Amino acid sequence: MKITNQNALKVLFISNGIFVFADRLLGPLYAIFAEKFDANILSVSFSWFVFMLSATIFTFIVARYGDKIKEKEYLLAAGFIIRVISWILYIFTNSLLMFIFIQVILGIGEAVGSPAFDSIFAKHLDKGAEINEYSTWKLVQNFSLAIASLIGGFIVYYLNFNVLFVLMALLGLFSTVIVLSQPRKLL
Repeated sequence: MKITNQNALKVLFISNGIFVFADRLLGPLYAIFAEKFDANILSVSFSWFVFMLSATIFTFIVARYGDKIKEKEYLLAAGFIIRVISWILYIFTNSLLMFIFIQVILGIGEAVGSPAFDSIFAKHLDKGAEINEYSTWKLVQNFSLAIASLIGGFIVYYLNFNVLFVLMALLGLFSTVIVLSQPRKLL
């Protein structure tokens, strides 16, 4: 197989599209899940604040050291795995404090994985087709977000959150396998 930017972008679209889908299965249900810990509006807001603050702090660290890593796909895979661990930990969460701690771990995964994805993606853009290729990714991403939001609701309504978290983790692991199974030269 000849390695091209288009091949690399297809792999990124598929792997990250599946991952975004997995992540967004919880999306609109986040506050409902947090309610099980007797969370109120402020504690749900605080938990999201902790996630975003963690992602911000650790993104600063990744910004300082990430470019020293030659193969960015390992950072992408690490970001996937850290978030998968967080989703599995949700199953065992029994307190608001533990939930907030998991938000820190989730923020670390976001900080490691998202810049790596962006870096790999930017590296494989074709000159003169940047808008088209970014738009294609946004179409994949937005479609994944839309479908996941609906399916996540059905899963929790008819089954439960634990089934949702297991499905999220399995899809996240599948995304990781896709990334790591590619020839190193591709990404």
